[in-house]
Order: sequence, then structure tokens, then C-alpha cells
Amino acid sequence: MPRSSFGGSVSGPKVDVAIDLGNPFLNVIVDGFLKIGTVAVTRAAAEDAYFTVKSGKFSGHKFEDTLKKMCKEGAYWGTVAGVYAGMEYGVERIRGTRDWKNAMIGGALTGLTISAASKNNGDRIVIDAITGGAIATAADFLNYLT
Repeated sequence: MPRSSFGGSVSGPKVDVAIDLGNPFLNVIVDGFLKIGTVAVTRAAAEDAYFTVKSGKFSGHKFEDTLKKMCKEGAYWGTVAGVYAGMEYGVERIRGTRDWKNAMIGGALTGLTISAASKNNGDRIVIDAITGGAIATAADFLNYLT
């Protein structure tokens, strides 16, 4: 029977939360969703806070709109990240090696999947797949530099 556990650690400005769902594939997906979803929520909140302070007007309606935007952005970008993390992990398991090609293939598959789910046409899906592969490969290369 699968076990679930929750753990976390804080050191300096980095916060890392680990959720163990009993399956490494699911763990990778949920981790990607939570990390990038949190970034998207924070960005949406900061953006709306800036415009609220700039305008000097605050209302309950504006606050409600901000919460909706935070949820929408967090869910969208968290889903994209979860799909990418799962694709890259799956490609790594299938290929049996860990290298930049996993990021490229995972990014391309993610771009293709998200684009197709958005009901884009054939050319747009191909362009999104190429873009996803290029961004994921560039991010992987930049990761090696740090």
C-alpha cells in the first residue's frame, strides 16, 4: 500500500519542500507543479500589489480579482511545469541516461502537449514544440553554468 509523507527544510533564502507520494514519477510532477505554481502566484500578487499601490485605490472587488488571477496563473504555470517535469523524468527513464537531450525532448513534448490541449492548429503546435524544446535545453545548459 502506498505511503505518503511530508517533509521540508529551510536554509538561507532557499525553501525546499518534499512530498512523497510513494511514486517517483508523481513526486517529480507534484514538485514541479508546486515550485513553479508558487512562483507564478507570487508574481501575480506582486504585480497586482504594484498597480494597487500605484493607483492608490484598494477595494474588495480588486482583491477578489487578484486572488482569482493568482489561482489562475499558479494553476496554469504549475501544470506546465508538472507536465514538463514528468515528461523529462519519463524520457530519462526510457533512455536510461541523464543528459541535456532529456530536457530537449521533454520540453518539446510539453510544448506539443500544452499547445494541442489549447486546441491550436498544426503549425502552432509544431512551433510550440520547438520552442518548448529550445527553452528547456537552454535552461538545462544554464543550470550547468551555476
